[in-house]
Amino acid sequence: MRIRTTIMSAAVAALVLPTLASAQGRAFEPEDWYRLTTLSSPAMSPDGRAVAFTVTTVNEEANRRHSEVWLVDTSGGEPRRLTSPGTESSNPRWSPDGDLLFFTSRRDGGQGSTWALRMDGPGGEAFQPEGWESGSFPADGSFVVFTDSDDDDEGEGDDEADDEPDPFGRMPATARPPWGSITEPVNAARFDGRHIVDFPYKRNGAGFIANPREEPEVRPSQLFTQVPGDADSRRQLTDTDYSHRSATVSPDGRWIAFVADPELRPDAVVQAERDSLALLPYDAERDEAPRNDADLFVMPLEGGEPRRITTADGNEGRLVWSPDSRHIAYVSSPARTASNRVWVVDVESPGDPANVLGDWQYEPSGVDWSDDGMLLMSASVGGRTALFHLDPDGGEPREVVSGRRRINGFTYDDDFRTVAYVATSVNQPTELFIAGVDGSDERRLTGFNDALNAEIAWPEAERFTYESVGGLEIEAWLQYPHGYREGERYPLVLYIHGGPHSAYGEGWFDEFHNLTGAGMFVLYTNPRGSAGYGADFTYSTRGRWGMEDYEDLMKAVDIVIERPDVDPERLGVTGGSYGGFMTAWITTKTDRFKAAQADRMISNWFSWYGTSEAQGLTEFEFYGKPWENWDLYEDLSPIKYVDDVVTPTLIVQSEEDHRTPMTDAEQWFMALKKQGVPVEFMRYPRSTHDLSRTGEPWLLVDRLGRLRQWFSYWLQEGRTATDGA
Repeated sequence: MRIRTTIMSAAVAALVLPTLASAQGRAFEPEDWYRLTTLSSPAMSPDGRAVAFTVTTVNEEANRRHSEVWLVDTSGGEPRRLTSPGTESSNPRWSPDGDLLFFTSRRDGGQGSTWALRMDGPGGEAFQPEGWESGSFPADGSFVVFTDSDDDDEGEGDDEADDEPDPFGRMPATARPPWGSITEPVNAARFDGRHIVDFPYKRNGAGFIANPREEPEVRPSQLFTQVPGDADSRRQLTDTDYSHRSATVSPDGRWIAFVADPELRPDAVVQAERDSLALLPYDAERDEAPRNDADLFVMPLEGGEPRRITTADGNEGRLVWSPDSRHIAYVSSPARTASNRVWVVDVESPGDPANVLGDWQYEPSGVDWSDDGMLLMSASVGGRTALFHLDPDGGEPREVVSGRRRINGFTYDDDFRTVAYVATSVNQPTELFIAGVDGSDERRLTGFNDALNAEIAWPEAERFTYESVGGLEIEAWLQYPHGYREGERYPLVLYIHGGPHSAYGEGWFDEFHNLTGAGMFVLYTNPRGSAGYGADFTYSTRGRWGMEDYEDLMKAVDIVIERPDVDPERLGVTGGSYGGFMTAWITTKTDRFKAAQADRMISNWFSWYGTSEAQGLTEFEFYGKPWENWDLYEDLSPIKYVDDVVTPTLIVQSEEDHRTPMTDAEQWFMALKKQGVPVEFMRYPRSTHDLSRTGEPWLLVDRLGRLRQWFSYWLQEGRTATDGA
């Protein structure tokens, strides 16, 4: 597999990467993180005259984030706040006629989280609209189609209903024993422990989950229609034992497309089958074979028997109708390890759906169908994101909005003349942009981070590619230290992303700027296993974690240390989750790194499997449960080789991380301590697997500072542990 870009050989890449002089401005400090503004979830008005979006800032004193909904005219001008600074508001979306702007907020005196502002006249107070449902609208916006459980409320208000479940899984004193249990408290009033009888019983973020008190009721999602704003017009269209998913009404309002079980079997039957399969030992012939998990159906708006229009293996989703209501485009892959494709099917004469992406290497993120008949497709191309035009009759996608940056939230006006989106690059935090759907006349609409950008010099990153094991091409970046000067040598830290099926890319990242701000190079790569390069690349590491992917990483290091400005004697390595596993793994295989930082780490796949909430990860990646593939789980556990580790290591783990639980970090700390390896162990309270992304601001910034101090001490000449910068 080859990345379609200009290729440089490893030797050339090592010699000809151009040097960059740092722009004027000071270095990033961890406390600067509090001043960052993040933009997200843009929504363009139907007439294309304005874009609403979410603005998230940090209230340092209160130790929390704060989100508001803002609006900016597409013709330019200053953005303006729409929601109160005293409440949390996010996720704006427009009514079809543009008269109302809905948003999500939990406010005193309200029910539920949906609020609205009138946009067809002078501003007023937010209110909770009645009779509005989120769903799919026809072209004229006269009604909405949506899914919900049926209207049968039988049993609600039952006097014999149990107490509300405790969010921590404890039984209230008045509760009966959980369903399926044999034991019960000797004295319920004196028992405040957790009684676990079901799985899963914990989730990252949610924590411990209460046990059910009875067998869960199966309530399939049904199709409904309603006139916007008229609750009395609500009408149930289906009453079946199976669920209707991804319901989408045709532009002419005559047809509803939805996704369901291929044989329209009852949900209870499908769930029972899945539960039974989950208990079986891994079987390659069964578990690796392509499966048909869902098909696409169409039914008249008035109701009636659904008509199946696809039968291929896979799980159809992201349905979009053609403007003339004759075709449907959707995204699907024939197997879990195959690349997603965009397919188009004729609704009246289905036949075989057409794969309009062919063998294009990359995978679609989202698809829309413009009024001129062109498909608009977003996709990751390695470490960057772009918007493409795609002919529904097939052919190579044509890139129209691109560049070295990460772009998300593509949103269009009703006529598909303009597109708005949030973009970020290595040296630019998020801002809102607008362009024609052909990519012309791009303009930046916001400047929330301009003051911070004017004060701080964000170093650039050089992108390069190199050939690794088996001829596979790998994409990588080398970000420069602040204050870079030719003729000097700098330490370097290798960063390893999580997943492993995620990716680094062309976006602003606080952790990289944290270390470049301390005068270090940061090297980051997307080794095999990363997302964004096609399914073959993504799943090439199954059963081989720490093998060829390790060589991909080391080859990148070998390339950059040939540069005269990188000091090969002052190398560090760090990563989180899969990157935390790989950091520990690397230190068992080489002593070339003088310092390591393992974040959300995994050291022992057996203990991880028994304590994590994500067992399905290794059941898929390692071809079965530990007792079904014992040798692989053992051979890929860093703890097996811990006696080879000499690298000073900082361990960071969160107390409420149920994805990579604390026990693996504890084992690693104890093993290094017993061997006399310099090690420090940070345990952050009230934090989950997402501490570095969405954790408490004070703790997040503290973590940045610890990483900076650790690598400064071990890699910077003449530094002390508290120098920091």
